[in-house]
Amino acid sequence: MLVGFAGFAAALVIQFRMHRYVPWAYWLAVGMVGVFGTMVADVLHVGFDVPFWMSAGLFAVSLTAIFLVWSRVEGNLSIHSIDSTRREAFYWLAVVATFALGTAVGDLTAVTVHRGYFLSAMLFAVGIAIPAIGFTRFRWNAIFSFWCAYVVTRPLGASLADWLGKPTSEGGFGVGSGLVALTLTLVIAGLVAYLSAAQRVDTRVVAGEIYVGPVGPQRNIRREAGLSRIERSAGRANLLNANRRKTVEETAPY
Repeated sequence: MLVGFAGFAAALVIQFRMHRYVPWAYWLAVGMVGVFGTMVADVLHVGFDVPFWMSAGLFAVSLTAIFLVWSRVEGNLSIHSIDSTRREAFYWLAVVATFALGTAVGDLTAVTVHRGYFLSAMLFAVGIAIPAIGFTRFRWNAIFSFWCAYVVTRPLGASLADWLGKPTSEGGFGVGSGLVALTLTLVIAGLVAYLSAAQRVDTRVVAGEIYVGPVGPQRNIRREAGLSRIERSAGRANLLNANRRKTVEETAPY
């Protein structure tokens, strides 16, 4: 638990020190947050004998509280509005609670309710499709749809991994947990490397002051976040004029 927490804390320190979206740092933080959230859920069940239904309810209440406070303080739960350290802190709190909730819910359906790992995975696959269909076909709120789908990603992935890794005597496919973990780690590392190498930059920097580019679930450069809206608009206008004159133009991987 202490080693997992140390890795979790170190990954978040690295992530918070980044001034822009850096794929390896962001996905390292996601991975360690996932490990830590899973450990929290497992410790409650194994160490304190808390049943899965109770821990799932506890994490659901915690996640709801985080969303309520985040919305009240910042007025927006959109990941595209994360342009400050405080907003990013709310984001990572929500992600930790999401992973812990997903772990508890996945174990609840597979073990407590005796649905097994494969059937649980199919159940969560349907669950993740609901907000996708709601958003694309019925114009559900984008933020609501995103977070609904995000919450389900953890139990879906965990149920599939458990089904592949668990022995057949426990309802799994029998590939082996070690091989599944290694394969998924290599796949994720490959995808992150691809993102790092292939991501195009729409970013141009004038005198090192203004950052303009794609916004993911990350802060923009803090330097820009400290500027007023008028200053940012003026900076972008100057930037466009400079580009038209072809006097300043820089493109770099981001």
